[in-house]
Amino acid sequence: MMPSEAPRILQFCHGYEGPFLDCVRQYATLFRGTNYKVTTVYLTGQATPEAELGSDSDEVVFLGYRSSEVRGLKLKAIWDIHRLVAGRNFQLCIAHRFKPIYVTLLATHLPVIGVHHAFGDYQRWSRRLFAHWFRQRLSLIGVSHAVRDDMRRCLPDWPAERIETLYNRVNLPVLQARLFNRQQARKYLKLPEEAWIIGNVGRLHPDKDQTTLIKGFALALPQLPANSLLVILGCGRLEAELKALAVSLGIADKVRFLGQVQEARRYFKAFDTFTLTSDHEPFGMVLLEALAAGLTPICTDCGGAREVVAGIGDLFPLGDTQRLSELLIRQTQYAVDKLSLQQHLFTNFTDVSARKQFWSMPLVTRLLRDLPPHE
Repeated sequence: MMPSEAPRILQFCHGYEGPFLDCVRQYATLFRGTNYKVTTVYLTGQATPEAELGSDSDEVVFLGYRSSEVRGLKLKAIWDIHRLVAGRNFQLCIAHRFKPIYVTLLATHLPVIGVHHAFGDYQRWSRRLFAHWFRQRLSLIGVSHAVRDDMRRCLPDWPAERIETLYNRVNLPVLQARLFNRQQARKYLKLPEEAWIIGNVGRLHPDKDQTTLIKGFALALPQLPANSLLVILGCGRLEAELKALAVSLGIADKVRFLGQVQEARRYFKAFDTFTLTSDHEPFGMVLLEALAAGLTPICTDCGGAREVVAGIGDLFPLGDTQRLSELLIRQTQYAVDKLSLQQHLFTNFTDVSARKQFWSMPLVTRLLRDLPPHE
């Protein structure tokens, strides 16, 4: 290692599919303006210009494994990471999800901050044992207090400051600049310009609970504007069942299933309100996207989603169709305070707010010797 080489952060992610490319960007930007250079490594997925650019890192490495090749002990991946780190000035690894955490701890002597995006990652006794074995080098971050508290319950002997929260966030100016306006979005989605539209985006899957959404909409419909529509973006195994439910409730002409829409968040201004009925959402990135579009979300009062909309959106008990219908009706009766929505986003869920929180975390200041310049 050359004495003059800048200290490096290894960021290790299973792949760049779905939301994880932006998760990588979020953590890479934490080191912008510091002495650290970020090397991002993807375990699976082939190199693409879009993934390299979207990673916003000083160096991007694609190991190119197929998912089937990294089951079991993952010895070759462990050797690859060992060779990558050897002789270079890496100070820390930020690893997203358990598999990259596992590989990095076995392949290197680096301290590891494991970022967890879901519930239940340490419910297995084998994972608890593994985490305990490497507890001197492992610290954990959950994407919400709900995920953090789930890990703390599974690892009760760990000090609280070793399992912390750092919310997901958005690059607000970039996201808002890419939004289509109301007329453009409705034209693209083939939605009537004059309709009052409730939007929902997500897989058609039991954990998204669109059944409650459709039933709540049906209850509210007699008191909603006459031109009201429920618009659902996404696909999944429950599509036929959900369409049949709309037919059975006599509202099939009021519910639009638009299937998978590429970059759906760009079209959120087509909606008048946004509703998320998920069962224990770990965070709810889609809620940030709704807020960025100037929508006041309605969501279930559970999981990490309640933390996203606390004080700014409307919450209802999981599966409570009556309460959901009341909130849908109420949203037709007041104007959206878009300034408050923007302030809520900027204060809690942007790169700027995350950077300040990250560099004040005891688990970070304990591991990294070079603090960023004051902003």
